[in-house]
Amino acid sequence: MAVKVSSEWLNACSGCEISILNIGETILDLIPDKIELVHIPALVDSKYYGQLGDGTKLELPKATVGLISGGVRTEEHAEVVREMRDKVDILVALGTCATDGGIPAQANMWKNEDVLKKIFGDCPTHEPAGHPTEIVPPYTDSVLAVDEVAKVDIYIPGCPPHPDWIADALLALVEGKTEWALPERSVCDTCPVIREKKSAGGAAIKRPLENYTYDPDEPIEKMRCIMEQGYLCLGAVTRAGCAGKSGVPRCIQARQACRGCFGPIRRGAKPMVDMMGALSSIGQDAKSLVDRRALLNRFVGAHKNLRPLPQRGKK
Repeated sequence: MAVKVSSEWLNACSGCEISILNIGETILDLIPDKIELVHIPALVDSKYYGQLGDGTKLELPKATVGLISGGVRTEEHAEVVREMRDKVDILVALGTCATDGGIPAQANMWKNEDVLKKIFGDCPTHEPAGHPTEIVPPYTDSVLAVDEVAKVDIYIPGCPPHPDWIADALLALVEGKTEWALPERSVCDTCPVIREKKSAGGAAIKRPLENYTYDPDEPIEKMRCIMEQGYLCLGAVTRAGCAGKSGVPRCIQARQACRGCFGPIRRGAKPMVDMMGALSSIGQDAKSLVDRRALLNRFVGAHKNLRPLPQRGKK
């Protein structure tokens, strides 16, 4: 009998759903004999209150596995999470927005009223207006990860997650396993560049307004560590896996610094604190980093990693 799978997207961009499709031929081996997709709004029209809109309560179908992408930004999102948790045996947080808040959780640095005022009241491209309130679900106090609303059983991080890991997790669940996780390894653990454990770019962290030093005709193994060249690279505090099972991290393959899209190496880690330690260990000054609170929590603003700073009293 095929395993029933239900999928939902919340405060998301649909990149995770595209990654599901990018599983490619493997997904054809799963559907329909091994997996039955009973609910996936990104691909099939589906209504919360019945297909005719005649329901009185938000309902999702029962399934063995539930996939949720996107963070929780509204009370409706929270209701969807709780409903899916009630209807599935195994709940999967798919993508970094679902696991850690993602880029949208950068908004957690400000109060909701300040965000809304900036968008609808102070935006220079239109006349000031009040923010919409009719037929619009109320905002939650902050952008939340899925596990801040309900228990999550499996985390598949990434912005977007690599198709290799989605397929790997689904195959494990089809085989009757109830646990799946990426190894707790950092991007640095899988990065082949040259490291000398000291900065060659001085103590002040440089902004990436110029190319890093490398020879494009040489293999990446001949390139000096980007962080040791004096630029910010979040590989030290980011979970490995962005390249799937192929090895070298995607950004590093493109001769670019890691941006942190796979989230923390382990649950509960504090990337900003850990990264400041990593910078100081090679002689760089974390205080020289512009807007370090946002940059070092770029994809992990949920779980109260980002929040409004207290107002300072006037002198």
